[in-house]
Amino acid sequence: MKLGLIAMSGVRAYDPELTRLGLTLPGFVERNKKIASLPSLGLLTLAGMTPPSVELEYIEVEDLAKLQELPGDLDAVAISSFSAQIGEAYELADLFREIGTLVLLGGLHVTAMPEEASNHADAVVLGEAEPVWEVLLSDLAKGELKQRYDARNCAFDLGDAPMPAFELLDCDSYNRLTVQTQRGCPFECEFCASSIMLHPKFRVKPVQKVIDEIHCIKSIWPKPFIEFADDNTFVNKKHGKRLLRALTGENIHWFTETDISIARDDALLALMRDSGCAQVLIGLESPSSKILNGLELQANWKAKQCDQYAEAIERIQSYGISVNGCFVLGLDGSDEQSFDDILEFVKSSGLYEVQITVQTPFPGTPLYRRLNKEDRLIHPGAWQLCTLFDVNFEPTHMSVDHLKDGLHRLVELIYGEEMTRQRRSQFRTRLRQLRKTHPTGG
Repeated sequence: MKLGLIAMSGVRAYDPELTRLGLTLPGFVERNKKIASLPSLGLLTLAGMTPPSVELEYIEVEDLAKLQELPGDLDAVAISSFSAQIGEAYELADLFREIGTLVLLGGLHVTAMPEEASNHADAVVLGEAEPVWEVLLSDLAKGELKQRYDARNCAFDLGDAPMPAFELLDCDSYNRLTVQTQRGCPFECEFCASSIMLHPKFRVKPVQKVIDEIHCIKSIWPKPFIEFADDNTFVNKKHGKRLLRALTGENIHWFTETDISIARDDALLALMRDSGCAQVLIGLESPSSKILNGLELQANWKAKQCDQYAEAIERIQSYGISVNGCFVLGLDGSDEQSFDDILEFVKSSGLYEVQITVQTPFPGTPLYRRLNKEDRLIHPGAWQLCTLFDVNFEPTHMSVDHLKDGLHRLVELIYGEEMTRQRRSQFRTRLRQLRKTHPTGG
């Protein structure tokens, strides 16, 4: 049996003005290239669980319109897609089914919208795929494929995690490869469409398994750049420090997502620096505590940290670790002044990099349910707008057009050549100054 693993990898902004800007602004182009070049770790992980009797082919489809013919002579395909590209994924699935190829669909979107996905698949996987993958493959081989494999009540033990099949990749096609060290996040942000949608339990992967995966990558890419595909890598500081001690000496550079609390732990920051951390992405969301108030459903942690953002950024960057600050436009309570507030914070904080996104009601999230209940969704079910850059809701304190105009203005300013150069120059200058003041980085 030959199984195709197909990653839909070409998420693009739906807004034509943002597409135009994305082709011209250096900071925006660079960021998009990094995102677009990531392989599907989920599919590679399932490949690592697949017996040798199944022949595998890993395929990336960036733009269905440019696909000349259906790839490979395949008996079945497992398709992975973001919500923004799920329409193309369904179209591709339908094309495969027309020629008799069995289609398997899974992931965050399919878990949130199983009935919708079932219209385009022979089988759907809900929740984490690992607990049901071997059974699914056995059923597939016997010709007894079920319509639904539901693992939502099964928390997969990351101690049993297989080695992802990195050997299926052409490393020359990527600027970084992904490794997962944990799943889930104890914070519950209303807008978050992350691994907690597959299963809410927070779990860590044994450190030695992470190191083994890095060694596997190094066997095909001697000095790799690694992105830890976690929701919040250092939410568990003890596990994070064990991991960092093991990473020290591996001669890699790496990037991850975490929260602002790492700034309070000098030992952690030193370990991050010494183990090759190049950058961390931190969800700041807004420089206003008023706007952050109520963003988390179980706590109000970020609103309480807001006044310390600038100091925390400076401290993290004093260790030579650049911070990519992520801001979300259009949060409830934000008005037109919020754009200037973000711009001024970016200028004054010394952030090396910035990620500007729009509040996005992803399917299955508390945000989607609330906005739908409040009749604030502009186009319910328009998943192609789930790009993080397109507006599909009515803001509370400004019009949709004002939100779009504010986004366009910030994108032009923050990702323009002048501000991109200034941010990076400012980071290097501040780093030199801070190292003179604190020679050990603390």
